Amino acid sequence: MARTTPPFAAFEWLVAWRYLRAKRKEGGISVMVWISLAGVAIAVFALVATLAVRTGFRTEFVNTILGANPHATLLSASYGAGGGTIGDFDRIVEKVAAVEGVARAMPVIRSQGLASFEGRNAGVEILGIRKSDLLSFPLIADPEISYGDLERFEEGLAIGTGVARELNTGVGRTIRLVNPDGAKTAFGVSPRISAYNVAYVFGVGRYDIDRVRVYMPFEEAQNYYDRAGAADEIQVFVDDPERIDELAEPILAASGGLRLWTWKNASGAFLRALEMEDNIMFIILAILVLIATSNIVSGLVMLVKNKGKDIGILRTIGLSEGSVMRIFFICGVSVGAVGTAIGVVLGSLFAIYIDPVFEFVNMLAGGGVWDPSVRYLSTLPAKLTLPDVLSAVGLSLGLSVVVTISPARRAARLNPLESLRYE
Repeated sequence: MARTTPPFAAFEWLVAWRYLRAKRKEGGISVMVWISLAGVAIAVFALVATLAVRTGFRTEFVNTILGANPHATLLSASYGAGGGTIGDFDRIVEKVAAVEGVARAMPVIRSQGLASFEGRNAGVEILGIRKSDLLSFPLIADPEISYGDLERFEEGLAIGTGVARELNTGVGRTIRLVNPDGAKTAFGVSPRISAYNVAYVFGVGRYDIDRVRVYMPFEEAQNYYDRAGAADEIQVFVDDPERIDELAEPILAASGGLRLWTWKNASGAFLRALEMEDNIMFIILAILVLIATSNIVSGLVMLVKNKGKDIGILRTIGLSEGSVMRIFFICGVSVGAVGTAIGVVLGSLFAIYIDPVFEFVNMLAGGGVWDPSVRYLSTLPAKLTLPDVLSAVGLSLGLSVVVTISPARRAARLNPLESLRYE
């Protein structure tokens, strides 16, 4: 009668370890073990690295969106219909800023125009803003790249590095801004052209901001665009940008009838598309992990076949089916666990040292691998988070357990008499 043993007893681990490290001449499958382990490690590495880059992309996009743009914008009810300016904006700013959860609010003049310097032209987005408000933008006050002094903003303009590159200009140079909706004369509308000194050049790392953004002192923008005593919009910043939808009603109530446009309204479709792409990538890589863990099945099937005699002897001396099953279960799961651990370490190192890795790949490719005009970010981002690592580990270990059960049960059900008949 088979003797009952405690589950996962020490001798079961010992036998499993002996089988895993057995040489081929001893009837082992060490080569298949290494192949299975390498497959799981590579698959988990790819999954962790992809999840890190996925999280990095979303974090960088959100940070750049919120680091140089408002969390919400209040617009006039007649905005876009021939009107659109907001009078008495200081009173509205004060009331909105007093709403619980709102960090600050600021009036802004917004328009499009043409920037010109020594025969070079660039279409730009011009924002009239107070210096104290501009300093509150994290990515503008402390950008990736900066030239000049933001404290001297009221003496001229702050322009993006893309604008400076397009115009071939820099700090201390004088550029001209052209406003097509200028002064009305007897012969029609005459464009307004004014010259301004470049006081500050910034690069936030996002192409669609660096390439078009120009900041102008608020009072100067009011004069330039004939907005005396008015603002085009009021930009609102909250303590928790993810809760902007919850704060929409109290902000609207405090504004006295203005329209609200949040950062999720502006970028929500893009973020949803990014999330859908992320989910698809996770499914594809999960299939890759499944294929890698399936190699464990091949290895265990060969191990069970080669160890038929051993199984017969173990059963004859009193081991139960459950004990035999656990021995081979330990073999399979151990390969999956070690491969998962190696993959997590490699994936984590890739995410941590992604900049030198990417520079090496870019050098091998001869440069030009990353185009910020297409991807909007100046570098490839990666952010390693515990939930991403745990999801990769859970998926890999879960699949390792599932695929190991069938060959382990097959080993446990071998008839010991049949196994020893021809030995």
